[in-house]
Order: sequence, then C-alpha cells, then structure tokens
Amino acid sequence: MTTPSTTATPSPTASGTGHAAPDGRGSLGPVGLVLAGGVSVQFGGALAVTLMPRAGALGVVTLRLLVAALVLMVLCRPRLRGHSRTDWGTVVVFGITMAAMNGLFYQSVARIPLGLAVTLEVLGPLVLSVLASRRAVNLVWAGLALAGVFLLGGGSFSGLDPLGVVFALGAGAMWAAYIVFSARTGRRFPQADGLALAMAVSAVLFLPLGIVEAGTKLLDPTTFALGAAVAVLSSVLPYTLELLALRRLPASTFAVMMSLEPALAAAAGFLILDQALTAMQAAAIALVIGASMGAVRTQVGRGQVKGAGLSPDDRRARRSA
Repeated sequence: MTTPSTTATPSPTASGTGHAAPDGRGSLGPVGLVLAGGVSVQFGGALAVTLMPRAGALGVVTLRLLVAALVLMVLCRPRLRGHSRTDWGTVVVFGITMAAMNGLFYQSVARIPLGLAVTLEVLGPLVLSVLASRRAVNLVWAGLALAGVFLLGGGSFSGLDPLGVVFALGAGAMWAAYIVFSARTGRRFPQADGLALAMAVSAVLFLPLGIVEAGTKLLDPTTFALGAAVAVLSSVLPYTLELLALRRLPASTFAVMMSLEPALAAAAGFLILDQALTAMQAAAIALVIGASMGAVRTQVGRGQVKGAGLSPDDRRARRSA
C-alpha cells in the first residue's frame, strides 16, 4: 500500500484483464462518481471564496482543515501507539506540506479567478510527472504547458494580481511535495490513518493563523456552518465518491479524468462567482489540460501511473487536504 487510502481493492469490472464488463455499462457508474467528486471539489472551492469576506482566506482554511480533521479522525480512528520516530516525522512533514498547500492556494483564489488558480497549481504535479518520466516526449507536454501559461498571462501576467499568481505557483510546488510525502506516509500507515493524522497536524498548525485573522468570527454559527460545508464538499464527499469509483474504474482512466479539474474549476468560478474567462484564458486552460492528459498517458504507457504527477492515488488523497 503506497497511499493514505485503500488502493488495492480488486476491480469487479476488470477481472485482471483491464477490460470493462461485457455489457459495456461497467464504467458509467464509476465515471459519474469521479465527475461528481470533481464537481464537488471545485464548487466547494467556489463556496470558500464566497466565505472569505466573512472569515478571510486563513480563516476559511482553518475551518476546512479543522472540520476535515475531525471527520477523518472519527472515521479512521488511527492508532497512535506503535509508530516509530521516523513514522511520526514523516506524518508531521506531510501535515506541514498539506497546510502550506492549502494556505497558499486559498490566498491565490482570494486574488485571481478560481479556474486560473487551479490551472497554475496543476503545473506543480505536471512538472513532477515530467521529471519522473525522463522521456523525451514529456518535453512536448512541458512545452504545451508553458504555452498555456504564456497565454494565461497574456505574455506578462499584467492583467492578473502578481501575488495571486505567485501563491498559485507556490501551491503547485507544495502539491508536488505533497505527492512525495503522501506516498511515504501511505507506506508507513495503514488505510487512511496517516492522512487523518496529517490532517490533524495541519489543523493544529493553521489554527493560530485563523484565530489571528478571523478571531471570534470563526465561532459565528453561520460562518462555521459554511466552513463545514466547504470541508464536506472539498474533502469528505469527493474522497468517499472516488473511493467507491476506484473499486471499478481503471487507475489510468481516473488519472486522466483528474486532468480535467482546471475546466471544472473554471465552470464553478463562472457559475458561482461570475468569473468569466477570456478566449485566450480558455485556450490556456485547454493547453494545460492537454499537457496533463498527455503526461498521464505517457506514464500509463510505461506502466507508471502510480507516482505520476497526477496519479490517482495521490490525487485522490489530496481531496481530503
């Protein structure tokens, strides 16, 4: 087991051959679950943006991490004894990385549109995927992603808040680091125990920051309820849906579908936040999605879906972050 969540459940539609069920309907259910999880994550992000005027970006992150940690600790009930110092060191670093990733991303969406923030963030795991592959074809995907970034900034990023761009890129770097420590934690802790403990570490680390920025606003019933809704939409619900989907969906298909998240984020931003994209920005998002899909397919061709920048295991684990 290489991740914080269960990944070795046999697929009832695969039977060891990788082919769908004969009736052709086997993948419809899992695909719908994955899409529902993606929609939940991005609309949860849009809800978080609407909550920021009430609690600030750091306050929203605090509420999300705190509620998600409580839910995961109750559901997983991780064992606290019997772990080595190295085990605890790994889970603490994992928690620090998770806190930084969330904090930077929410600071980004407070300044730039959600779809653009997710597009910039996804460059982190994409770069990790290209570096891990060491294949010449991945230079093509890297070039495609860079072209998307160039279009996204209109050649200079002068139309976007530069600090928001920096925060999004920083979140992407933390996402790449998260993937590394997610795998390490998963090897040391059973099931989702490591994820639950790391989430608790993140929540404890972020609590002082949220208190400083939001203070007693965190205790406001409406604010807390909305923060809990963000945690459910962005963590608990998609984690559950994808856990069910991966029992029947090939890992490679899951990984490719995860590459569509910038588009889902753009749709959520448009529908909830009225964040319309220009034609150039839409083209930029399409280029980055294409690069992500290409990188994933290259990994699939080498039989290395696990460990790719957008691997289904690490990508799913991040849902609970």
